[in-house]
Amino acid sequence: MLQVENVDLYYGASQALYGVNINAEPGQVTCILGRNGVGKTSLLRALSGHQSVQGGSMNWDGCSLNKMSASDRARLGIAYVPQGREIFSQLSVLENLKTGFAALPRSQRFIPDEIFTLFPVLKAMLKRRGGDLSGGQQQQLAIARALVTRPKLLMLDEPTEGIQPSIIKDIQQVIAQLRDRGEMAIVLVEQYLDFAYELADSYVVMDRGNVVLSGTGESMDKEQVRGYMTV
Repeated sequence: MLQVENVDLYYGASQALYGVNINAEPGQVTCILGRNGVGKTSLLRALSGHQSVQGGSMNWDGCSLNKMSASDRARLGIAYVPQGREIFSQLSVLENLKTGFAALPRSQRFIPDEIFTLFPVLKAMLKRRGGDLSGGQQQQLAIARALVTRPKLLMLDEPTEGIQPSIIKDIQQVIAQLRDRGEMAIVLVEQYLDFAYELADSYVVMDRGNVVLSGTGESMDKEQVRGYMTV
């Protein structure tokens, strides 16, 4: 279980997160919602080890993450799919997938068959350069690369951004399948409210670095949440 308590984060003198609290459990999708610039990505960067926090605690499965490096968190089973995908455009699809091996012991450095079950389009594109794929295909590759690491905590930063509707539906089905296996906690940052609403077991709404609403997916008041997501 992921437990984040009273986390503060600064960029220089500017504070981005103010006492943020969230939980995420295996077999559930926790959605983090809010406008651009309210601290959602900063929170994921803090959890993945790409940004240091200045206060509070972050624990995964009883282990403190606060002073742990990003690489050690990856070895612990924490995977991060960043906004904008950040695949390697000059590497092939297969080479992109193999970059996930860095977090694995040698005995596990192979691509599980389920990757191609979840994303069949990638199997036919293994030799193509990542930069030649469509935006939706690149997003599927970015998620697949994270899954190669066999994560126990999967964090996704706006996976629907700039993606065609048909692939959004495919990604939604993949996230639901991963959730329903009950072995993985999923934290999803999203601005597409309907997508988040369909998947959320619990949700957190952020505004100006603070958590302003939270609850179960079933109790979500979509119009109230939408008010925090519109400019």
